[in-house]
This record gives sequence, structure tokens and C-alpha cells, in this order.
Amino acid sequence: MRSACSFLLLFLLAGCSPNQDPEVLTLGGPFEFTSQEPSRDGYLYTRLQVAETLLEVDEQGRLQPGLAERWETSEDGLVWRLYLRDGVRFHDGTALDAQVALAALRVARSKPGVIRAAPIEELRSEDRLTLAVRLSRPYSPLGAVLAHYTTAMLAPASYRADGNVGWMQGTGPYRLEDFDPPHRLGVARFEDYWGTPARIPRVVYLTGHRAESRALQVMAGQTDIIYTLDPASVDLLRRQPDVQVHSNPIPRTIQIKLNASHPFLAPLQARQALSLVLDRTAIARHVMRVPGSEANQLIPPGLAAWRLEQLPAARRDLPRARALLAGLGWEPGADGVLQRDGQRFALSMITYADRPELFVVATAIQAQMREAGITLDVSVVNSSGIVSGHHDGTLQLALVARNYGNIADPLGLLDADYGDGGNGDWGAMGWHNEELPALLRRLEAERDPLRYRAGAQRIAGLLSEQLPVIPVLYYTQQTAVSSRIQGFVFDPYERNYHLSRMSFQP
Repeated sequence: MRSACSFLLLFLLAGCSPNQDPEVLTLGGPFEFTSQEPSRDGYLYTRLQVAETLLEVDEQGRLQPGLAERWETSEDGLVWRLYLRDGVRFHDGTALDAQVALAALRVARSKPGVIRAAPIEELRSEDRLTLAVRLSRPYSPLGAVLAHYTTAMLAPASYRADGNVGWMQGTGPYRLEDFDPPHRLGVARFEDYWGTPARIPRVVYLTGHRAESRALQVMAGQTDIIYTLDPASVDLLRRQPDVQVHSNPIPRTIQIKLNASHPFLAPLQARQALSLVLDRTAIARHVMRVPGSEANQLIPPGLAAWRLEQLPAARRDLPRARALLAGLGWEPGADGVLQRDGQRFALSMITYADRPELFVVATAIQAQMREAGITLDVSVVNSSGIVSGHHDGTLQLALVARNYGNIADPLGLLDADYGDGGNGDWGAMGWHNEELPALLRRLEAERDPLRYRAGAQRIAGLLSEQLPVIPVLYYTQQTAVSSRIQGFVFDPYERNYHLSRMSFQP
């Protein structure tokens, strides 16, 4: 970790001048982008308010009107009707109507995204502003799917002949102005926006992987807002007079994805032992500097229907962990590392740099596992390396920050992670359970809130008992905001930066 002096030295070496342009808000984060495709990088364009979706989500995760001003569901749950706002125009001047919306949804269904899991039988327009979606079976997460960035509404001119996006023409209060992947993107105020216009004329998004460099930028006045800070930077920035740090819990869990088909990890007792080795309290207090963020189950606070409120806090219990491992035949070797049948209990754990806390947490876990006689080789890869390791079977352990608010109703995400086959890219690997897929499918058709909650609680219980992945901490988003910004708003679902509501101090 760098000291304050190290940051100041970096600043002097950088030799950069402050950004005091009264027309431009500059913000930064760790996430690179390579395209304008909603299916790949759409989260960035909805956050920057270039693209919008048919439905929106409020801070409590409830569905709200978006480009559709209202919606209704048939009695049998098989038909959803969405009534579009009149007078909405895309950035190229094209009017939004049901035919244009249909075309955008059909493109979305042809590409990777959450809408492909929805049992859609037919999409049709009933009149100029009415869109109907017919399902083959009831599917309660459909509203949340239609609020997901991969289903953003784009004008027909956005697409090239091959169906890929050439230049994004959205409906938001900002239009795309500059596109310089993977590190710079500029947007400008759209004067004909259907809703309340943006106050700040232009916004520039900058990508930077090094967390300390991003902190330096906001200290030096180069950037106005920095998202996703590392713990050391947070301590430093809190001492700066012209910067305010916002700490916001979000529905994201830092968790260990593991290969349950690996012979070391296949027995439930082995996964239980690894969980008991973790000193989550020490990591929360001394590594993340967020006491109370220890995770005793996968689903984070805020998603109440999916939480087991009576579940005890997760506590370290090394004696019990050692006993469980001994029961599986693991005994300490001469160097203290557990051995069985001539094999050492040695595994590899990978993580990624997009979330700067992950590597620090991974090294803390490495040290704690060593106390129990387990050797971890920790390395940083691109986040895509976790997905490829999942598919080719080489992944052993991965430390990830799973966003359970990626879809407003976590049912859709849990279905992807643990549904048919039970093995999602960011969920289970090599783990199977007969009951869980049936429960998930049943909840898709459940419209009674009490029965829905009962099913969600049973699913949460199965995940807690079986540990196909191991929860570590609940995530707190750390954001640094320059004092020249007023009206900063944080979206716990990370769907929207709400830039149009911000302004500069007079």
C-alpha cells in the first residue's frame, strides 16, 4: 500500500493541471470498454445516460416507468403490454414507436444477454405506441429484464447491416460525442430530450486500472468523480479538503467461486472447512476498512426476500475446519501444508483488477488459508479469464464481486448461476442439486408475494447449506467527488450515474 508521500510523488511526476472547464464534468473508473454494443458494454452507456430502457428501477429495486410510461400483465401472466411514451426521439431525430422498440428487442434477443433466457414466444406491436410480449410460460422477472442495459432502446440507424452497432443513437439526456476505446468516451447534452434536460453540457469518462492513479486524479483536480477506490486511497482522500468520499453499500457480494468437481473441493466438508478458515471480521475491518460487511450468506442486505435473517454471523473456527479436513484424510506435512495420498493441499486462486479491493482481499485469504495448511497461489487475470477457466475446466478458485442487483429481480441472475445444469459463468462450477433448478423455475411463475418469498428463502437456505460458492464480504462502493460538484447521487444498482441531475457549484 502506498503512503501519502507516494501519492504526492506520483502527482509531481504526473505534472498535470486541474480540470476547471466549467462546461465539462470528468469522471473515471476501472472499467475499459471496447464497443458500443449493449450486449457487451451497455452498462457504461446506461450509466452515462446515453441509452435508456423500457422500464427503470428505483433505489429499492422496484420497477418504475422508463420509455414505457406504464405496463400491465394478463391474468394468466402470459402477455405483457407496454405503453410507450409519446414524443420520445432518438439522438438522430427518429421517433420511438412500437415498431422501433420491437426491432431493438429482436436485436437484443439475437445477442448474449438476459433477455435470451426469457421464454418469449412472440413480440408484436398492437398500435403505434403499444408493445405486446407473449410468453410460453409465466416469467415474473420479465420486467427486470426489460430494465437491463442489454435491452436498451436504440434507433434503427445505430445498427450496421450485420446487426452490430456502428454508432449508438439512444434516447437519453446525453448523446455520444467521442468514442476512443478503451480509455476515453465523451458525451454531450441532448437538447431535445423528452424529460428534464441535463444541467452540465458535456461529460468525459476516463478509464484507469491503477486505483492510486485514479485517486491522484481527483486530488489534483483532473477529474470530478472517481468510482471504485481501493481502501488505501479512501483513507487518503478522506483527508483532502476539496474531496468528499461517499461509501454506499450495494447488492454485490465478494465471494469465492470454486470448482466443486475438483477432488479437493468436491466434498461438502471441504467447502465448509474453507469457509470456516476465513476471518471475515479481520478482512472487513483491517483490509476493506468497512466493519460489519462480513457475509454470512450469498445474497446481500437490501434484497430482503432472499435473505435468511436468522442465520448466525459467519465466524472463523480453525479447530473445526481442521477437524473437517482431517475427516477427509488431510494431515499436516513436515512444512505444515496438508497432505493426502502424496498430494499437497495446494490450489490456485485468480481474481481481476477491475475491482481493486479483490487482490488485497485475495492475499489476506491466502495468508489465512496458510494457517490452516492450505497453499494458495494468487494471481490477477482479466475478468474474461474467469469465464474461460470455467468453460475449459481449469479454474480452481476465483475471487469475484458478484452483482446480485445486475437484474432488479435476482431470480433471473440466480437462474443463470444455478438453474438448469447449475453451472453459470459466475456462479456454480461442477456442482449439481436436483431441488434448486425446480425451485427457480417454480418461482418464475409465482405471482403471490408470500409464496415467492417462501421459495426465495428455501433457495437461499440451499445455497447457504451447500456452499457451491463461498460468501466473504458484502461490497461497499467507494466514490470520490470533487467539491465543485453539487447534486451527486449514487445508484445502488449501478444502472445510472444520474449525471443529468448534477451541476457545478456556482
